[in-house]
Amino acid sequence: MSTVALRRAPVPDCLPPVELGQSGHRLRPADRSGVQGVLALVVPEGPLPDEEDDFGPVPTRSADLPDPVVWSRGLAQVVVEVLAGLRPASQLLRWTTTLVHEQVRKLAAQPSPEQRRTARRPVVRSVRVCEPADGVAEVSAVVCGQHRTQALALRLEGGDGRWRVTVLQAG
Repeated sequence: MSTVALRRAPVPDCLPPVELGQSGHRLRPADRSGVQGVLALVVPEGPLPDEEDDFGPVPTRSADLPDPVVWSRGLAQVVVEVLAGLRPASQLLRWTTTLVHEQVRKLAAQPSPEQRRTARRPVVRSVRVCEPADGVAEVSAVVCGQHRTQALALRLEGGDGRWRVTVLQAG
C-alpha cells in the first residue's frame, strides 16, 4: 500500500486589493450621496387587458385520469372514516376543493380515544359512477356504519392530472 505525502497549500487572500495613493496611503472611496435617481413609471390608461390565470387548475381528460370506479371507492372509504372521526380531515386536502374540505372538517365526528378504539370502521358496500362529461364523474356510494347504512354522493372533476371532489353530500 502506497502513501501519498500531504502538502500544505497557502490559503488564498479573499480580501479585495488595497489601492494605495502616490504617498503610499490608502485611498478613500469617493463620497456617494444616499440619493438614487428616480425611474419614470408609465401607467397605462383605461382597464388592463384580461390575462389568463396561469396558476389555476388545468382540466384533465378522463383518459388521463385513474379509473373513477376504483379511485372513488378508495376515496369514499377515506371520506367516511374522516366523517366518523377515525382519520384527520387533513388527509383529504389534496383530493378536495377548499370548500369541500371545510364541509368535511365541520361534519367530522370528534370521538374520544376510547370510542375510537372500539368503533367499528364504516365500510363502503357499493359504488356507482356516472360520467356526464369528459373529466367529470358523479359517484354514489352505499356505506355501512356502526349503527346505520348511509348514502354518499360525490362529484369528481379532473384537474392537474388527478380527481378532486368538488361537491360532497352525505346522508
